[in-house]
Amino acid sequence: MLKAFLYKGFTGLLALLVLFSTVSFTIEKHFCGDVLVDVSVFVEADKCEMEALELLQKKTCCKDEMNVVQGQDELTLASYDDLEFEQQQFLYAFTHSYIFGLENLPKQKIPHKNYSPPKLVTDIQVLDQVFII
Repeated sequence: MLKAFLYKGFTGLLALLVLFSTVSFTIEKHFCGDVLVDVSVFVEADKCEMEALELLQKKTCCKDEMNVVQGQDELTLASYDDLEFEQQQFLYAFTHSYIFGLENLPKQKIPHKNYSPPKLVTDIQVLDQVFII
């Protein structure tokens, strides 16, 4: 059960890693003077009230800044034949030891499992007055 849980967890983690490495998004910031007014991801940032007044005056103190975070466009797929011989050897040895190294040990028989010791009637050492000093 633990092995299946770890397998599903690592598989999901790798899928999310591939997903987030290929996603592109835009971060838009709106500044009024030197003050940050709004930050938004994926949509346009809200403008401040000063922007409407500045359209009439043609003098602007507001500015918009856009940061585009590019994801990977292409994912390269490498085959087993593209690896060097030493890498192929290591991959084979690692896979073999992982698959066959985690086998369960056979259950061993315990011959004295159901043995109950005899009841102690008297303490022989006290009876004979023999003590180890």
